[in-house]
Amino acid sequence: MTEKFELDISGMSCAGCVATVERTLLAVPGVESATVNFADQSAFVVGSVKADDLIAVVKGVGYGANLRAEDDLVADDAEASRDFRRAVIRSVVAIGLGAVLMAGMWSDALPSMEDRAFWLVVGVIVLTVMVWSGGYFFSGAFNSLRHGMFTMDTLVAMGTGSAWLYSMIVVLLPGLLPVESRHLFFEAAIFIIGFISLGKALEARARTRVASAVKGLLDLRPKSTTRITDHGEEKVAVEAIREGEVLLVRPGESIPVDGDIVDGRSSVDESMLTGESVPVDKKAGDHVVAGTLNAHGALKIVATNVGRDTVLAKLVRLVREAQNSKPRIGRLADRIASVFVPGVILIAIVAAGIWLVVGPEPRAAHAVVVFMSVLIVACPCALGLAVPMSIMVGMGRAATSGFLIRNSDALQSASTLTTIIVDKTGTLTQGHPKVTNVYAIGDRVEMMSIAASLEALSEHPLATAVTDWCIEQQIDRFSVGDFTMDAGGGVSGRREGERLAVGNLAFLESLGMVAAKNFNPVKASTVVYVGRGNEVLGFIELFDELKPGSKAAVGALTALGIRVVMLTGDNAASAARVSNVLMLDDVRSGLRPEDKLDVVRELQGKGERVGMVGDGINDALALGAADVGFAMGDGADVAIETADITLLREDIGGVVQAIRLSRASLRNIYQNLFGAFAYNVLLIPVAAGVLYPAFGVLMEPMFAGIAMALSSLTVVGNAGRLRFACL
Repeated sequence: MTEKFELDISGMSCAGCVATVERTLLAVPGVESATVNFADQSAFVVGSVKADDLIAVVKGVGYGANLRAEDDLVADDAEASRDFRRAVIRSVVAIGLGAVLMAGMWSDALPSMEDRAFWLVVGVIVLTVMVWSGGYFFSGAFNSLRHGMFTMDTLVAMGTGSAWLYSMIVVLLPGLLPVESRHLFFEAAIFIIGFISLGKALEARARTRVASAVKGLLDLRPKSTTRITDHGEEKVAVEAIREGEVLLVRPGESIPVDGDIVDGRSSVDESMLTGESVPVDKKAGDHVVAGTLNAHGALKIVATNVGRDTVLAKLVRLVREAQNSKPRIGRLADRIASVFVPGVILIAIVAAGIWLVVGPEPRAAHAVVVFMSVLIVACPCALGLAVPMSIMVGMGRAATSGFLIRNSDALQSASTLTTIIVDKTGTLTQGHPKVTNVYAIGDRVEMMSIAASLEALSEHPLATAVTDWCIEQQIDRFSVGDFTMDAGGGVSGRREGERLAVGNLAFLESLGMVAAKNFNPVKASTVVYVGRGNEVLGFIELFDELKPGSKAAVGALTALGIRVVMLTGDNAASAARVSNVLMLDDVRSGLRPEDKLDVVRELQGKGERVGMVGDGINDALALGAADVGFAMGDGADVAIETADITLLREDIGGVVQAIRLSRASLRNIYQNLFGAFAYNVLLIPVAAGVLYPAFGVLMEPMFAGIAMALSSLTVVGNAGRLRFACL
């Protein structure tokens, strides 16, 4: 059976590690897909495999792994703060010692190099602090080397290790080096460790802050609630609630589980789901979901979904999956990063060799400086963070803005859309049509009894409207056999062997039913026909109001340069009424599901990038074929499952927001990638010494460490701007 696993991965230091862990996981028999997120230090795996096997193979290549629990989606704040404080203390000690050594050497306050005993003690102290402050670099480099890999840890360990080793040779065996090359680099080695460690600590803290959307969702869950029993009220932990139990939710409390209201009236703030700040009035019979806020009156609810089955829990899981997914541009960056570190090591060796052979004196000292600087300045942390940080922040922003993006490919694709196709009923309109007229050739009550009996078995908005009207009119229903549903056409069944049908005229005619006379429905109304045997008995007219936000959303899409096309199974007059109000570019009416699919393919064949917005079963084919499918969150399950993006509120304004966020996220990714690559393209040659002939100076290894740390922090900070992007 195919399962989904989320693993915490420890020991990853750069994008090269990501490529290694991904490759290792994909090689496990039964694994269908595996994506590793460097920013979140996690892996998401899908396949028919055991978690223990995944953990074992990751550990086998030198990294730590364990299964991430459902309630362990975000690290404990107190523990994270303690880790940060420890990391800062160790970094400050290393930087402080480096500063003391540098100041002493520049001011000639320290003994000369002839005092070998003193400098031997200094070397031991420096090594001790290097191991204490940055021992994980060396252990990581050793593990990588043991498995035939090169990572950021390799670069740092080689750079600082060579500086310390060269300095110890100067102290213990000075005769091996020319006099002019006898330079000490103790302060450089310890400065590099200190600055890089401090940079990684700040980077981890910043990553936690900018990728806080999931934590925000989890914080919506109350820890306890009031359960009503035969013995009265009792305070219990939310985890103890079971389906069917009755709970009391007082004003100002968060609703603990999904449930149905059995008593009380209130306004409920559902902004955590919809992004809409206006509270929604709720009464007995209405449904409420976990994490929403009860604003005013007390409510009694019966629990329908608890634990991992609540809408909130599913939302958290989907956001986590989306954040761990990787867009096409991210996979390209990973492939580049996988060969980046070996390339940098080669450049460092070649550059150092050139300085050692043909460089000016002191050649050996210059070679060491160049070797260290190239290795340190080129650490690919920024490259590894460039894409996943933007994806994590973007997905989190989507979840808190009222729409859910299923994967990062959809986030990338939405930025390129040129045409948006929209369904009419339930998408542009309220989806709650009202019966305005009933016309019957013969017995009106008999005709409506047929309509009520068939439509009661359907979930279509038109069927609901007909059923509600029949209940109000006290129309009797009867049992129907052989019930079938034709998506986009109507429903049919049999009573005592006689065929009955409700739907559009083309559907009834396809069943052999013929209208006895020419009908003349009111223009601009939606019309449902009723048939029995081989005749059409009459029709029902319905009217569906536009959603308040539809016109503004269509205008916003047009302003974004996107063409808006409406497809509907409704009649031409009803479609034209909506089109005229919204000023749509193109309208096509009377369509079946396969016709909508053909339109999507037709537009794609003309080079259009097509987004499809729908809410019904009849939209599922087109949603699946579109470049990006948008499903209304209150629509049919099959539409939601087929779509790439689910709008959690009931209007298409979320489509506008999703496209704006997509474009902002892609810009952010390109900025990060450009910055990461430009940083390396510019600074690696500088570190190798190309500016020496003109200016007579080399890049100090200490400044290389500072620059490397700042590059990662810049990427994280730039990704954080997405939290405030105007949607």
